[in-house]
Order: sequence, then structure tokens, then C-alpha cells
Amino acid sequence: MSQQPDDSTASARPAESSVKVRRAPRYYRFMLVGLVLGVVVALILTFAFPESEQFTQLQVFGFLAIFLAAVFVALGALVAILLDRGSSRRARTVAAEYEEHDAPEPGDDVEFVQVRDEGPRA
Repeated sequence: MSQQPDDSTASARPAESSVKVRRAPRYYRFMLVGLVLGVVVALILTFAFPESEQFTQLQVFGFLAIFLAAVFVALGALVAILLDRGSSRRARTVAAEYEEHDAPEPGDDVEFVQVRDEGPRA
């Protein structure tokens, strides 16, 4: 059972509109780098100072790793936010066209195409 598009909704949507295109950072990647850096710094600081009588080196490493990982993850997120704000300033507006396609039937061969913007052309 297929539904025919209503003429009133088809004419309401413009055939072309403008959209903003920009590059945005992946937040989780920046936060993951911050996590790794925090653990590495905790490892370095653990062995940089002499061992304490109250705590083992493993305990010191654990405390430092928890604290520094949280701090570095937050710094990584902050860097990603700042880069995201900067990329929104460099956004450019391009024209986009709407196309309607019928849904593929089960068993049909479907080809997926990924389109990449190569940046401004001189």
C-alpha cells in the first residue's frame, strides 16, 4: 500500500534552500585524548617523587589518575568547544536541493554514496 504525496505539502517545501556548512570537532576524541594525557601525567608524577610511608605507589597513582583524568578530560572538552566556536565563524552558506526518492523494496540493490566537501575552490 503506497501513499501518494499531497500536492499541498509538495508545493509548500521549496525546491532549493541555503544551508550552512562547517567542520565541527568530535568532542569524544578530544575528551579521550585528555583522559590518556591525564593518566600519563599521573604515571609520571607517581614515580617522580619518593615513595610515601602512608600510601603505596599504586594508591598514589590511583588518586592522581582519577583527579588528573577528570581535569584533562574537562580541558579536552573546553578545547573542543573553543574549536567548535571558531569553526562556526568560518561556516559558509551553500545551496541545497531537495530530492524525493521512493523507499527501496526489500531485495533491491541499493548504492550508498558519501559526498565530501573539498573546501573552497580558488
